[in-house]
Amino acid sequence: MPTAPPPSRDVALETRFFWERFKTPIISAAIVVLLAATAFTGYRFYSDRRAAAASAVFASANTAQEYEQVIARYPNTPAGADAYILLAEAQRKESKFTEANKTLETYVAKYPKHELVSTAKMAIAANLDSMGKTDEALAMYQQIASNYPNSYTAPLAMLSQVYILKVKNRNDDARRICETILTQYRTSFWASEAMQQLRLLKPITTTAPPPAAVPTVPPMLANPPAPAPQAPPAPNQPQSVPSPKKP
Repeated sequence: MPTAPPPSRDVALETRFFWERFKTPIISAAIVVLLAATAFTGYRFYSDRRAAAASAVFASANTAQEYEQVIARYPNTPAGADAYILLAEAQRKESKFTEANKTLETYVAKYPKHELVSTAKMAIAANLDSMGKTDEALAMYQQIASNYPNSYTAPLAMLSQVYILKVKNRNDDARRICETILTQYRTSFWASEAMQQLRLLKPITTTAPPPAAVPTVPPMLANPPAPAPQAPPAPNQPQSVPSPKKP
């Protein structure tokens, strides 16, 4: 029994029907996408221009005041982030260790994922050491070595601990850190310095005095015996008078 052929489909009619039914949401979505793309392009253009201007100003900055201007005028830019580090360094050169640490702490809080965070913390520890706060500096160096074991600052932080421990006469702890550096960072630049410090930290071995020379001559022949004392003459015994010589 013959089957009836399937009804023919009018693709153009179906497309027109679909468009008439959904044209409003399609046009709205297209407008949203276009506006988002335009806004993103404009933002990228603005950010690039702003970052380029910040980099130009940052490159010409040399003083603490100029670094502060970069931070104030161009926040949230790579140049603005780097300006914190150089501002803290300028403050350190003026022996303003407290101000330098405040600058670095602001930088770490604002850019916790920045690639120079471990460097900033190293600078904080060095400033603490310069202020005589060796215990706080030692704790900071330990934190850096523990939190950033794969960074270039890790062996430097460990070596900085060695210098402080030597001043505190904790040579055993300093020696262990040097050995750890040689084990974990033997290919780093600081391994040779750790080796040198380890040699200086070795206990001084006292050499035993040379044994006394053993005489090869028998004792009885070394010195002639002293003559035996002669007995005094008897008190009542007549002494012999020598006879006169004959002419």
